[in-house]
Amino acid sequence: MSKRRYWHSDGEAGFTLFEMLVALILMVGILAALATVTAQWLPNWNRGFVHVQRTELFGQGLERLVADLSAAEFVTANGKTKQPLFEGDEFGVRFVRTAVGPNTRPGLEVVRISTMSDDRGVALVRARTPFVPLPVNAKLRDLANFSGPVVLIRAPYRAIFSYAGADHVWQNSWHDADRLPVAIRVSIRDAATQRTLAVSTATVLRMNAPAECARARAVKDCIYPPVNASPAVSSNLDK
Repeated sequence: MSKRRYWHSDGEAGFTLFEMLVALILMVGILAALATVTAQWLPNWNRGFVHVQRTELFGQGLERLVADLSAAEFVTANGKTKQPLFEGDEFGVRFVRTAVGPNTRPGLEVVRISTMSDDRGVALVRARTPFVPLPVNAKLRDLANFSGPVVLIRAPYRAIFSYAGADHVWQNSWHDADRLPVAIRVSIRDAATQRTLAVSTATVLRMNAPAECARARAVKDCIYPPVNASPAVSSNLDK
C-alpha cells in the first residue's frame, strides 16, 4: 500500500521523456522562425542604415561645397594682371579664397574642386594649396601641388556646375574673364538615371569685384563698366 502511493507520487513529479522531446521540438521551431524573420529583416535594416548614412554625408558635402564657392575672392595672379584667378567648367572649379579650417595658416589658398574616379566610383574631391603670386600669363590649371583631398560628393550622385554673370545667363564654363561670376549653380544628378535631383542649388558669390571698387564714385559702374568707358575709380594717380 505504501509502495503504491510512493510510485504514484513519483510519477506526477518532473517530465517524461516524451514531454521533453515535444518541448525541444517546439523550442527548435521557435528559434528557426526567429532566425528566418531576422534573416529577412536584417539586410533591409542594413540597406536603410547605409542609405541614411550616405544621405547625411551627401548633405554635409553639398553644404561645404556651397560655402566654399560663395567664399571665392577677387585675387589676381600678380600686380601686373587684372583678371581674377578663377576657372570653372561643368565638372570642376578652381578659385582663391581665405584659408579656413584646421591645420591651415592665415592667408589665401587655392581651392581645386574636381571630379575624380577611384575604386569606389566617381567622386567630387576638394583639395587646396597655399596661394603665392604667379608668373605673368600663368593659369590656375598649371598648379599641381594640391594636398589635403576631401571627398565632398560620391557616386551615385554627381555634381554639374554652371556659371552666371551680370546678364544672369547660365554658362557651362568660366575662363579668362575680367570678373568673377555672380552666381554658381550646382546641379546634382543621379548617375544611374541622369535625372536632376531636387537638392540642386545655386549660390551667390560674396565678392565679385576688385578691392579698388570700394573707392569708386559709382560702384555699379566699377563692377559692370560700360563698353569703352573710363575707369570709375578715382585716385591721386589720375591727377
